[in-house]
Amino acid sequence: MSSPLISGIQQVGVGVQNVPEAWQWYRRVLGFDVPVFDDKAEAPLMTPYTGGKVHQRHAALAINMAGGGGLEIWSFTSRTSQPANFKLELGDLGINAVRFKAPDVKMAHEWVKSKSKEAVGPLSSLPEGEGFWGNDPYGNIFQITSDTSWFQKTGHAVGGVAGVVVGVSDVDKSLAFYRNLLEPMEIVYDKTGVFEDLPTSISGQRFRRVLLRKHFTPEGAFAKLLGNIQIELIQALDRTPKKLFENRYWGDCGYIHLCFDTLDMATLKTKIQAQGYPFTVDSEKSFGMESAAGRFAYVEDPDGTLIELVETHKLPILKKIGWFLDIQKRKTNKPLPDWMLKLLGLSRVKD
Repeated sequence: MSSPLISGIQQVGVGVQNVPEAWQWYRRVLGFDVPVFDDKAEAPLMTPYTGGKVHQRHAALAINMAGGGGLEIWSFTSRTSQPANFKLELGDLGINAVRFKAPDVKMAHEWVKSKSKEAVGPLSSLPEGEGFWGNDPYGNIFQITSDTSWFQKTGHAVGGVAGVVVGVSDVDKSLAFYRNLLEPMEIVYDKTGVFEDLPTSISGQRFRRVLLRKHFTPEGAFAKLLGNIQIELIQALDRTPKKLFENRYWGDCGYIHLCFDTLDMATLKTKIQAQGYPFTVDSEKSFGMESAAGRFAYVEDPDGTLIELVETHKLPILKKIGWFLDIQKRKTNKPLPDWMLKLLGLSRVKD
């Protein structure tokens, strides 16, 4: 079996109108309190998705040291980030929700209810296990579920990003795309029907739901921190779904992209382009984000949902003393030692 080309979910991009305000909420309620970068600059390579113009932006990448992917909290500064002009319904095309993981789902449920003023759904049985749905203050849906991959105990009731729920128009087409991108992976369930756990305002609506899981493998510098990948594909069967970013820019309000930590960008590019999925953006060389750097690229899933791929080249381990890790100089693809990753937590922001 060939080596995996993706080690985990690096982050999910969430477009907001005020980065500091949104990051404070994600810190206090969901535990994303360790900054990797906090950067204000132009986004010159993203003009295919920003109306052909270079726009300025503010982006902060924050992680939860319990394990899981991070959140890239993002806002335009050269214009006002625009919300959708309709209410998202599950099954609309794009990233419908982020799946956060929790070591104890019941404890996480009580924590989020006590800390958030937003709507929090009841604990309910999911097609696999137990979990609940909630909303952030910015109109985004999230789900909290269990997971088996953890980096360390932090005292947070909620961990990092375990995955996403993606609305698709044809599960089978999307399944082929994500399988090709993430192999090896497994199909955990494939179910069709009316699901009582889903927070939808359309009663009796039928869906097809498929959960994909890529288990942690000890390959990639950040594999232990990132853990498993869970992606649920959801197809609305009784209506024509809307496209979440129709007539809007990448970076506008909502979940703007799903980003995978990539181990060998050149090989991955050859592989997925051979399957008919070209890179729509490719930095081709290292691109800096404050004190982090790497090669990044974008590819679209069959419905145009943006998938970001990042091959990390440089990461700040301890910014206070100017210690940066040059990933390109490593002669091994094994995970970084736990003690080194734990040093990231020393830059934790406390409210």
